[in-house]
Amino acid sequence: MPKMKTHKSSAKRFKKTSNGKLKRARKHRNHLAEAKSPKRKRQSRRPAEVSSADVKTVRKNLGI
Repeated sequence: MPKMKTHKSSAKRFKKTSNGKLKRARKHRNHLAEAKSPKRKRQSRRPAEVSSADVKTVRKNLGI
């Protein structure tokens, strides 16, 4: 049977942490920043954890 291929767009969006969890970037950071409060923009810099409902799919895409 052939090897599983990594889903490349997923590989660019998600990273595995040392504990095995998956991290992702937060949304609403691309444009229209004037309308967003500094607090909202600052908190969006930090990565978030992938939701438990999506973990199985993301792991499959990454080949983990």
